[in-house]
Amino acid sequence: MDISEKNIQYLKGVGEKRARLFNKLGIFTVGALINFYPRSYLDLSKTTTVKNAPENENACIEATLISVVNEHKIRKGLTLYKCKFSDGESIIAVTIFNNKYLAESLRIYEEYILYGKLEKSLTSASMSSPKIEKLSDAKSIHPIYRATDKLNSKAIEKVIHQALSDADSLHETLPEEILKAYSLSSLDFSIREIHFPQSMENIEKARKRLAFEELLVLQLGLLMLKNSKSEKTDIVIKEDFSEEFYSLLPFTPTNAQKRATQECIKDMQSSKPMSRLLQGDVGSGKTAVAAGVIYSTVKSSYQCALMAPTEILASQHFETLSKLLGNSGIKTELLTGSTTLKEKREIKKRLSEGETDLIIGTHAIIQNDVEFKRLGLVITDEQHRFGVNQRAELAMKGTNPHTLVMSATPIPRTLAMIVYGELDISILDELPPNRQKIRTDVVDSSYHNRIYKFIRTACDNGKRAYIVCPLVDESEAASELTAAKEYAEKLSSGAFKGYSLALLHGKMKPKEKEEAMNAFARGDVQILVSTTVIEVGVDVPEATIMLVENAERFGLSQLHQLRGRVGRGSSQSYCILVSDSKSESAKERLATMKKYSDGFKIADVDLKLRGPGDFFGKRQHGLPELKIADMVNDMELLKATRKCAEDIVQNDRRLDKPEHKALVNEINKMFEESYFA
Repeated sequence: MDISEKNIQYLKGVGEKRARLFNKLGIFTVGALINFYPRSYLDLSKTTTVKNAPENENACIEATLISVVNEHKIRKGLTLYKCKFSDGESIIAVTIFNNKYLAESLRIYEEYILYGKLEKSLTSASMSSPKIEKLSDAKSIHPIYRATDKLNSKAIEKVIHQALSDADSLHETLPEEILKAYSLSSLDFSIREIHFPQSMENIEKARKRLAFEELLVLQLGLLMLKNSKSEKTDIVIKEDFSEEFYSLLPFTPTNAQKRATQECIKDMQSSKPMSRLLQGDVGSGKTAVAAGVIYSTVKSSYQCALMAPTEILASQHFETLSKLLGNSGIKTELLTGSTTLKEKREIKKRLSEGETDLIIGTHAIIQNDVEFKRLGLVITDEQHRFGVNQRAELAMKGTNPHTLVMSATPIPRTLAMIVYGELDISILDELPPNRQKIRTDVVDSSYHNRIYKFIRTACDNGKRAYIVCPLVDESEAASELTAAKEYAEKLSSGAFKGYSLALLHGKMKPKEKEEAMNAFARGDVQILVSTTVIEVGVDVPEATIMLVENAERFGLSQLHQLRGRVGRGSSQSYCILVSDSKSESAKERLATMKKYSDGFKIADVDLKLRGPGDFFGKRQHGLPELKIADMVNDMELLKATRKCAEDIVQNDRRLDKPEHKALVNEINKMFEESYFA
């Protein structure tokens, strides 16, 4: 049996009880153990003297024990051990806390390495609880592992050392030509050096190799997933009607819109179902692209379906697409939960008989009794808000229809290739001309009265305002944070007395949210106090002010989405970010919002500042967890592995060649089930 498959319980020095502690770290096999990489290293190779050591910083000193170790019982449960060392020039007084084993192991006149913070005065030097290693035993560089209360880093190191001692040589997973082409070290060298490095340079070599393989396996897995979905389709668009569609529009599409439409139609002209992501910043014109693709699809005698996550978004799409396709003769209908039973029956009948060309709706369009005559194109808006099954159910209403996914959440392109690895990507990186720039200001809470006066004046002139708070109620709020409920009550009886104000938050029922949002869209509500539930897709042209409280609590991409809720009409719009944070990083992030209006640029900065974990939130978009690679800092490696994965799949589409067998095993392990059998 391959040693990597061996149960960790049967490794020398582990046993049943300790195996359970490793299991808590997600380690069940020897393979998982040797892939449990150090989180950092303790470099004991660079020693200094007391004289040259920095004060109150960790230093590594080679010294000889020159006194006996004296024991001092301070109280029950606390024993101090005191002794003296010399580096040849200076004497160091060392105190050891509660570590009898270490104290009794020290031998007078033997040489040791002391690692810890050094406190110096004019006449003396001391260290409290330094790490003490015998000079003869001290490895230059020690691995430090993520540990638990009952399983410390030293114990993990010992078990990994045992596992690698038992393994003669680790089987190579990458083909020889890849190792050569990308100057990568062998797997055996990399695993041994990442755990027990001979030098810092070797750590870098090992890390590069292991991160390369991890990203390559991820990219190959996503490409294989994409290929497994690319069965043939009989829905082939014979003719591109884009120019005819553009002639119906009251405006000239941007080059980016034309390019994205072209990419979609080209996909649909092949015998493979389109599977494309249309990614564009707020206001970049994604709906017009969707309309162009719908036009060519319907002209080719197929039906289209567009699914949005909420009724209000579905209604907005219906309104916009009805205008864009108004002169085309395309029959468009809206189907949502609030459509009456009689209307639902009639709409479903027309749909099944092929009278309806385009159906727009919420989850209502994936109900069992909704049937299409010739479904050719499925569009989902803000797809991250739908489960995979919901998207699949809509696609199953036809026979391998083309799918287009729209998202207004900008993600840096290289990262989008990973996150949406199974989709082709079209990016709208150009805003339509004459689009108003939203003025953004960052202020502290001393500006509140001025801001409230500004909002009252806007409301008096027929405009509307959003006020966003990060939390819902006091139980969730940090002591210094204003809770949305309390804040809304305070505003309606104070600064905005006499104005219509409503509260919208995540704990409300979907129908209540819809009602509050619709009231705001109609103008029955002038000021909407809300949590971030309004961040995506809502289109109210009269809303010209976005006030965000405690702005430092939001990610940059989130703030950019919030800002995109205003500036949707012809009037000048404003985004006011209020923060009393003294943190330099918070100030830097908010300054970025003032400086940039391009969502992709902001996403780039956000990713660098917060890392992919926080950038995507807890769900990580369903990506397998990376153990050593870093999507931000390994961007160049990411690009290299993308090319490498594409080259491999081009020459061996199903990875059937013997040299790719080990890679397939790694892909299956990473994705936890075989898509590729």
